[in-house]
Amino acid sequence: MDILRWLYGAGIPLGAYELRWLEVVGVLFGLASAIGGLRRRVWAWPVGIVGNVLLFFVYITVTFDAADGRAPLFGQSGRQVFFILTSLYGWWRWEQVRRSTHRDTAAPAITPRWATTRERAVLGVVWLGGVVVAQQAFAAVGAGWPAPRWYYWCDAWIFLGSMVATYAMARGWNEFWLAWIGVDLVGVPLLVHSGYLPTAVLYAVYAGFVGYGFLVWVRASRAEAPTPQLAAAAAH
Repeated sequence: MDILRWLYGAGIPLGAYELRWLEVVGVLFGLASAIGGLRRRVWAWPVGIVGNVLLFFVYITVTFDAADGRAPLFGQSGRQVFFILTSLYGWWRWEQVRRSTHRDTAAPAITPRWATTRERAVLGVVWLGGVVVAQQAFAAVGAGWPAPRWYYWCDAWIFLGSMVATYAMARGWNEFWLAWIGVDLVGVPLLVHSGYLPTAVLYAVYAGFVGYGFLVWVRASRAEAPTPQLAAAAAH
C-alpha cells in the first residue's frame, strides 16, 4: 500500500495537470494487454489484470480525494473490478481452447469468428439495458457530487460497453473490436473532460489500434477457418 500511495502521489506537473505515475503504469499495462489480445496470446489476460488493479486504485482514490480536483468516475472504478472477473474467465477459456485444440504456447490461442445473430442480440440487450440501470446507480452513488445527467449516462455507456467488449474477446468474437469503437467514441471525450489525460490518450490510440485489430481478426477468421471438430471445441 505504501508503494501504491507513493505511485499515486508521485507525478510530473504538465501545466495545470499532474501526470500520475500510477495512472501511466496502469495505462502501459493496458496497452501491452491490447497488443497481446491482437496477437491472441493467453498472456494478454494476466497482463491486463495487473493494469486493471492499478487503474482501480487511481479512480477509487480520486473518488475519495477531494484535493485531487479531478472528477470522480464511479463507472471507471467499478468496471476495473468487472474487468478482473471477466479477464479471469477469458484467461481460463483461452487456455482451455488452446489445450483442447493442441496449440503450441507460442501460437495464437484461439481462432476468431463472427458472433451469431442470437449472440449479437444478447450483447445488444445487455449493453443497452445495462446502461439504463447503471446510470441510475451511478447517479445515486454520486448524488452529493453535482454533475449533469449526461455525465452518468456516458459513464454507464463506457462501463457496460467495456464489459461487453471484454466478454466478446473472451469468446473470440470479431465484434469485440466494434464494441471497443463504440466505447472509445464516448470514452475519449469524457476522460478529457474529467481530467484523466493519460487514459484519454490510451483510448485515442485504441481508436486506430482497434481498427487495425479488427481487420487482423477478420482476416484470421477467414484464413484459419476451423474444422468442425475444432469449432466444436472452441464453442464451449
